[in-house]
Amino acid sequence: MTAANAQQAVPSTPSTSASASATLPAVTVSASGLQLGANDMTTPVTVLEGDELVRRREATLGETLNSEPGIHSSHFGAGASRPVIRGMDGPRVKVLSDGAELHDASTISPDHAVVSEPMLATQIEVLRGPSALVYGNGAVGGVVNVLDGKVPTAVPQKGLEGSAELRANTGAREGAGAFSLTGGAGNLAVHVEGLARDAGDYRVGKGWAPEGQATRKVPGSFNRTDTGSVGLSWVGERGYLGAAYTRQTAKYGLPGHNHGYEGCHADGDRLHCAPHTDAKFMGTRAEEEEHGDVPVVDLRSERFDVRGELRNPLAGFSALRLRAGVTDYRHDEIEDGAIGTTFTNKAYDTRIELQHEPLAGFKGMFGVQTSQRKFRADGDEAYVQPTVTRRTGIFVLEEYRVGDWRFEGALRHDRQTTEAETSGIKRSHNGTSASLGAVWKFTPGYQVGTSFTRASRAPTAEELYARGLHLATGTYERGNADLRSEISQNIDVSLKKTSGDTTFGVSVFRNRIHNYIYGRTIDELDGLQLLQYTQADATFTGIEGQVRQRLNRNLGITLFGDMVRARLAGGGQLPRIPSARAGLRLDANWNAWEGQAEWVQVARQNRVAAFETETPGYGMLNVGLAYNGQRTGGQPWQVYLKGNNLTDRLAYSHTSFIKSAAPLMGRSITLGVKMAF
Repeated sequence: MTAANAQQAVPSTPSTSASASATLPAVTVSASGLQLGANDMTTPVTVLEGDELVRRREATLGETLNSEPGIHSSHFGAGASRPVIRGMDGPRVKVLSDGAELHDASTISPDHAVVSEPMLATQIEVLRGPSALVYGNGAVGGVVNVLDGKVPTAVPQKGLEGSAELRANTGAREGAGAFSLTGGAGNLAVHVEGLARDAGDYRVGKGWAPEGQATRKVPGSFNRTDTGSVGLSWVGERGYLGAAYTRQTAKYGLPGHNHGYEGCHADGDRLHCAPHTDAKFMGTRAEEEEHGDVPVVDLRSERFDVRGELRNPLAGFSALRLRAGVTDYRHDEIEDGAIGTTFTNKAYDTRIELQHEPLAGFKGMFGVQTSQRKFRADGDEAYVQPTVTRRTGIFVLEEYRVGDWRFEGALRHDRQTTEAETSGIKRSHNGTSASLGAVWKFTPGYQVGTSFTRASRAPTAEELYARGLHLATGTYERGNADLRSEISQNIDVSLKKTSGDTTFGVSVFRNRIHNYIYGRTIDELDGLQLLQYTQADATFTGIEGQVRQRLNRNLGITLFGDMVRARLAGGGQLPRIPSARAGLRLDANWNAWEGQAEWVQVARQNRVAAFETETPGYGMLNVGLAYNGQRTGGQPWQVYLKGNNLTDRLAYSHTSFIKSAAPLMGRSITLGVKMAF
């Protein structure tokens, strides 16, 4: 469902449930570092939780968050999709699991899935902009923190509690089911959860007819995923310490994969292909894919998490927190029944935070974070040599409150070393980042927030060392081992009204980035692009927000939208920047019923980079209906129905590398039921 959550800070929309009031409920933001409420944050934050999260969840994290103002998705068929925040994606958007960084291969390429399951999430938080630098200096776009219950933090009062959910979707003939169960006694708690999803190739909107294809289904857009986790914790009066093992397996297709590019190579700044690689050969791709010649990703991820918190560990300190994980990730790209390329990522990460009691009016925390990532690709598309990346960071975050003002400051220093094992090239980067922010609640129900951030981001191993064909994205990538760190200077100003019949939230931002790293296309041949990682100064400017008017106790109407512009200092556009969009939503509630209907209009994107094509705009109608009930024992249950793209509009995502090969899903109806016990 594409409606915004009731408990976002910016934008803000009150809940449509029967119990909704005219004041936004308080929501604790775990990723704030100080367990702040959403309305105390100096920069915009989105929080999805509860019933709204249940109705919003899709198969991937990117699609789940796609309709939030300021957030889009990288859309790569049905199996892979990362969030795009304010026009930035990949390594500039950090994805966390309850504060610990996820280590998969999704930052390397948009065809690689994020190993986070939205149907098992209890809350999803999105912090926009680089002010979330306590989680890494590279998060200049923002941070997505996915909270879950895999490590229990309390022993259930009744000894056993849980939930179960089933849902089905017509657009891809998808069926999915998930369960969560926590039990315990004394000081021990055990948690078990699991999910299974089976979705076929999805149908797109009317009017899509690629050459040689008889149906409107996108070949290779299927997605089959299984996830399971088991956790154990010791819980005491002053905190907890626990561990969990999570295993995820998935098989999904790679739409748009073009075998016609095999044998192509770069000669200087020009592309050259074998004699058989011509336009006629390229045109046979759709026919080949229709007969099952679509590569398949066979993914397996295993992760061990350790989480703990100790309250009042030392005199003068209120909390000590630990987050650590070990990841063993692998996926094979299978073509014609044989493994073509294998990607592996073995990583560990550790994060320790110590929060101190108020001192001279200041409350805050400091900590250390370290990680190591060993990445390797072997096979036909091993366009990045084996690398080892080590990061160490120290950080401090402090706040000061006086009257109606809240001030916040953060400082972080990082060191990163990246070594290419084959060539022996080693690069080290050091960077210091800082942010200052303030929130002024100048009158009851109104507040203004502002923040200024200077952040440093070191280049990734792929940006430094890539060299070779990447058929999934239709590119030949070349890294640059002499890349320097990016320096981002961001200013963000927001205005919110959080109570009364009219509530709103709007934010404007400007982010000037020195030495911005991006893949610049310098040549194109029959659709294959020669992509060179380079640096240039760039500026991102945008606005996002929404306003809701409560018409009466049962009805409300909301206007929402976002826009971002990204330009190079020397002139020219950056590639795959999201289109501007605006929407109108009507929400209603009556007794145990609630529903929403919205129209979203996405503008044409004609501000394109060199060798990039324009993307037409579209309008989309979405509706949703839910009924909330309770069983005899008081346990809640919910049945929900939602319809997306009811007009069956053919729509393309400008942020996608394969927008023409994999348009957005056409008309889709989802029916689901969830109950707690």
